[in-house]
Amino acid sequence: MNKKIGIILALVVVSLLMLGTASAGFFDFLGGGDSNQTANDNDTLVVGFDAEFPPYGYKDDNGSYTGFDLDLAKEVCERNNWTFKAQPIDWDAKDAELESGSIDCIWNGFTIDGRENDYTWSNPYFDNKQIIVVKADSGIDSLADLANKTVETQKDSSALAALQGDNKTIADTFATLTEVADYNTAFMDLESGACDAVAMDIGVAEYDIKNKNNSDDFKILDDYITTEKYGIGFKKGNDALKDQVQATLDEMFKDGTVAKIAEKYGISQDALIQP
Repeated sequence: MNKKIGIILALVVVSLLMLGTASAGFFDFLGGGDSNQTANDNDTLVVGFDAEFPPYGYKDDNGSYTGFDLDLAKEVCERNNWTFKAQPIDWDAKDAELESGSIDCIWNGFTIDGRENDYTWSNPYFDNKQIIVVKADSGIDSLADLANKTVETQKDSSALAALQGDNKTIADTFATLTEVADYNTAFMDLESGACDAVAMDIGVAEYDIKNKNNSDDFKILDDYITTEKYGIGFKKGNDALKDQVQATLDEMFKDGTVAKIAEKYGISQDALIQP
């Protein structure tokens, strides 16, 4: 008797689980599934970004996604009555995400140079120079002063690519060019004297220095290594969305909104490319 009751109870539990699964699928079909999911429709802009690339896109202390590029995208959405969704992605999978339609664009300190034919691009909006950060009292005032100095940069960075590529003649004057895991490590080495200079993106440098308690201890050299342009990358052929976003971004430049957002993140106005 007890055995039969146990079997009946087990069948009831299985039935309830199946009903729950079916119901969940039914509600998903009706659009009532996970409330954290945002449909990628004509009224939604899903922005793909690297969540570990401040000041362009990152997670703040409250666990919210923020950044210069995300703030620009959010403002574009507000002006078009679109729903904004910041979608963190595996950077290596960005092309697959764009092709599949799971994101509408890549907007995250995204370099146009060398990718001109791979995407439908917005106009460039940011001049990303590869620069050198040194201690303010180092006596280093130009690239020439880096001869026989120890320079660090982040692995897989644009600065490293520049110093190993077209600008290798500059790196050849250094005592060493060392790759480190991240710029936090590089700044700690700079402060401790383990290196003499750090090569990095100007936007990242300005943001990092702005957020240090001892920001006056550092300076950015006027000389720069090279420069590249940032743009918004859309799927090839998606000119309609690109044109709408571009028109709105142009308005934001003209009314000072872009400059205001740049100031919030410590980004130099000189780096902005006016339409």
